[in-house]
Amino acid sequence: MPESDIPNSPPELPALEIEWSDRQSRHALAPERFVDAARRILSEAGVRAGSLSLAVVDDDQMHRLNRRHLDHDWPTDVLSFLLDEDESGERIEGEVIVSADYASREALEYGWRLEDELLLYVVHGTLHLIGHDDHEDEDRVAMRQAEARVLAAFGLVPRWAADEPGRGDLPSADIATRAVPMPPAEREERDR
Repeated sequence: MPESDIPNSPPELPALEIEWSDRQSRHALAPERFVDAARRILSEAGVRAGSLSLAVVDDDQMHRLNRRHLDHDWPTDVLSFLLDEDESGERIEGEVIVSADYASREALEYGWRLEDELLLYVVHGTLHLIGHDDHEDEDRVAMRQAEARVLAAFGLVPRWAADEPGRGDLPSADIATRAVPMPPAEREERDR
């Protein structure tokens, strides 16, 4: 009997599509790690279908988007938009937009690679899409733990400001996490 004739079989969901768009020209970026991190987060959350747009922009574009959507008159690191989802949480439509210029400044300040800072922004924005929040202390701690788990899969360990409840306390408009490469000995220990 064909699968479509089986009574009560759930309808097939289309695949989860992740689109990468690099709309800035100052920094050369490869999309693989960013797409992989977003797919990992969505998959672990049970999202099996839908589409996610990952866009990298410059500060001018980010400033315009931040002003238009949040009425904030400054560039920011990451914006995320949940456009649609089904009741089961298995299908999602969303956008995560990150600023390469913002990441470049932050990476320089924290002494690590632009790509790692951008990865943090993609992780943070994608976590917002699946329901994480960072406005209340308790929620912020849970989000930082989720960020740390995802970043560890890429050999990074987050470092938070010492004064954050649960690990750091920067304004919610900025990400309170910064990742640094995981030392090889810790990576080997983790992978055992």
